[in-house]
Amino acid sequence: MNATTAYGILVFIHVAFGSVALLTFWAAAIARKGSPFHKAVGKGYLIGMLGIVSTAVPMAIIFLARGRTGTGVFFAYLVVITGTSMWLSWRAIKRKQQIHAYFDRRYQLVAWANLLAGMVVFAIGIALGSALLSTFCWIGIVLGINMLRQLRKLPTARNWWLHEHYSAMLGNGVATHVAFLGIGMGSFLNSFGIAWLQLLPWLGPVAVALVAGRMLNRRYAPKPSRQPVVAASV
Repeated sequence: MNATTAYGILVFIHVAFGSVALLTFWAAAIARKGSPFHKAVGKGYLIGMLGIVSTAVPMAIIFLARGRTGTGVFFAYLVVITGTSMWLSWRAIKRKQQIHAYFDRRYQLVAWANLLAGMVVFAIGIALGSALLSTFCWIGIVLGINMLRQLRKLPTARNWWLHEHYSAMLGNGVATHVAFLGIGMGSFLNSFGIAWLQLLPWLGPVAVALVAGRMLNRRYAPKPSRQPVVAASV
């Protein structure tokens, strides 16, 4: 098997996992929250996302080896921020009765990883003159800062884990749709030769997620706890 065939198989597997993730994301979004079906397709979604991340790592290495620095850096960066959202969405459910086990040292390390990754991508984006890298980098930077702020003052709401879960799932949704739209519509939008239009499939899902987040925050308003939560030592 030559390198071209191997890469083609890798891309096919990546797209296949992406298709599973896209379908199960919307199945979970539509399903009644907490129902057996919601839980089942949610697990299927995370499996699909794990497949995407696992295949994105060698793809990033291949792009870098071929001299496509911008694309390789972007794929590697997506692995960091997407892996974080996957991890947080899973942990929020598993640790919903253990707030200090959720906001632990590993949480702190992941926060710093996102912040530093975003800063590195910003610097590379400026050096390469890439609007995509120098814009998309702020997701990791903001995510890292917000996670560190959470550590300084832990949430006091009884349903803190729910906010953490759906916020992380919105991040997963952004990653899923960015991959789908960026690959599916990238060539078509590039044909217009308009710089800002080429960013639409990348930044559009982010804008939708911000609106959806505000709507979910209103629907699942924090339920105050009777006792304040003291931040754990990290």
